[in-house]
Amino acid sequence: MRIKGAFKMTESVYKFVELVGTSEESWEDAVNQVVDKAAESLRDLRIAEVIKLDAKIDNQKIALYRAKVKLSFKFEE
Repeated sequence: MRIKGAFKMTESVYKFVELVGTSEESWEDAVNQVVDKAAESLRDLRIAEVIKLDAKIDNQKIALYRAKVKLSFKFEE
């Protein structure tokens, strides 16, 4: 039985990796660093989920923004 407007989903398997990106500018830039670097060696990136944000402090000021990111990509045999 086919429901009007429904479509067949193709079955896929996805793998997750956790990476930490850093930036002297912002957390957003730290996340972008993770995605940009991962894209150099991983194909078919799907989702970037920010797990944790923190910052390194030196001399009472933020010196480094850090973002722990969980990335998913399509698993290929």
